[in-house]
Amino acid sequence: MSTNPRVVHKRRETITALPLYHSGHLLKKLTKEKDFKRFYGELRGATLFLYKDDTQDTYTEKVDLEQLKSMELDSSYKKKEPTIFTLSLSTEELQLKMDNPDTGEVWRGFILTVGKKEIPSKLQLLPGQMMQLKETLNQERKRNPKLCRAPTLPPRPSFLQPSGSGNNSPSPSEEKSAPELPACFFDVTRQEAEKMLKENPENGSIILRPSTLAHNYALTLKQHTPSGPAVKNYRLTSTNSGFVIELETPVTVSSLNDVLKYFLEKTGYHLHPYVVSQPYDTRIEASPAPKCISITSPTPKQVPKAQVAPMIRSKTKEELQPPPEPEDNDYVVPDDGDLKFVNLESELKGVLKLRRQNFYAECGQKEAANYENQTKRKTLSNTMEWTTKNSTM
Repeated sequence: MSTNPRVVHKRRETITALPLYHSGHLLKKLTKEKDFKRFYGELRGATLFLYKDDTQDTYTEKVDLEQLKSMELDSSYKKKEPTIFTLSLSTEELQLKMDNPDTGEVWRGFILTVGKKEIPSKLQLLPGQMMQLKETLNQERKRNPKLCRAPTLPPRPSFLQPSGSGNNSPSPSEEKSAPELPACFFDVTRQEAEKMLKENPENGSIILRPSTLAHNYALTLKQHTPSGPAVKNYRLTSTNSGFVIELETPVTVSSLNDVLKYFLEKTGYHLHPYVVSQPYDTRIEASPAPKCISITSPTPKQVPKAQVAPMIRSKTKEELQPPPEPEDNDYVVPDDGDLKFVNLESELKGVLKLRRQNFYAECGQKEAANYENQTKRKTLSNTMEWTTKNSTM
C-alpha cells in the first residue's frame, strides 16, 4: 500500500526544513554519463532534491543551485519534444531533461529565479505562473538576504600588518567590501587555533581564521580518526567568483558560509563550528516599584536644612517627678493648664455655711418687720380703747 502523498510531503518538509516552490518528474545525468535517470524533483529553497519516486521520504541526490553559473537550452523549443538543459555549477556540470517544452519552461523559470535571485526576462509562461515566480523570489529574498553577493577580500589580521606602515586603518574600499564572517571565525594564528580546539573540545571542532598569505583565509579542524584525534589545516584562496578550497580536486564556493557548509557535509555533520559558550543567569530578581512622579504639577523646590546641632533640653526636678495620684473624694480642676486637687468636703461646708448666714439674715428681717407691725397694731388698738373710755366719761 502506497503512502499518502500528504504524509510524504510533511516528512520531506521536516527533513529539509525548506519551503517548497515547485515539483514534478524529470530526468538527470552528469555530462560524462551516457543515460538519464528518472527522478521526482522538488525545488525547496535554492536546492533541487531528487527522489526515486514521489513516495520516497528521504532524497537520493540534491543539486545546490546557489552554485549555478549558467543554464543553457540544448534542444530547440518545439512542441511535443523533450527539453534538455545543461546546468553549469561551480563544482560540476549536469543535464536535466523534461518530457515536453512547457514543463521545461516552467522548470527553467524556477531554477533561474532561485539560482540567480532574479526572474528571467524572456519566459513563455502564463500570468499565474509569473505570479508564482514573483512570490518565490520574495520568499528567497527574505530567507537569504545576502542574495549571493560577490565575495570580498578578507581583512588583514593585526599580526600580519606590515611593521613599516604607520597607518594600519583599512582604506574606504576595504571597509566597504568587508565580508560577512561566520560565528566560528577568530583572528588567531594556526598554533592558537589548534590550541583552542585541543583545550576546548566542547565548543566545537572547526575554526575559520586568516591565512598567512595576503587576502586569503584558512580553516582548522579537529576530527577523530582510527589512529586518534587529528588536527588539519586547509587553505582558502579568494578569487573573483568566490573562494577555492585547496584540495586534491579544488572546490569553488561563493562565500565563507558555503565553505563551512561544504566541510560539514563532507564530514557527515560529525563536526561542529567552534563557538564560545556564553554564561547564562539562573535567578530572576523582582524590580523595585517605580516612584510616583507628578507630570502636571511642578516639582517643589527642596530647601536645604540648616546644619545646626540639636539642642538638648535638660529636665527639671518637677518634670522628672511623676504627678501625685488623686486622693479619694477629690476631683481635678484645670487652671491655666495645671491640675489642682481640691477637697470636696471642705468646700461643701463653706457653701453650706454661707447659705445658712444668708438664710438667717433673711429670717431676721422678716421677724423684725412682723414685730414692728404688731407693735403698731397694738399701739393703735390701745389708743382707740383709751379714746373710747374718755368719751364715755
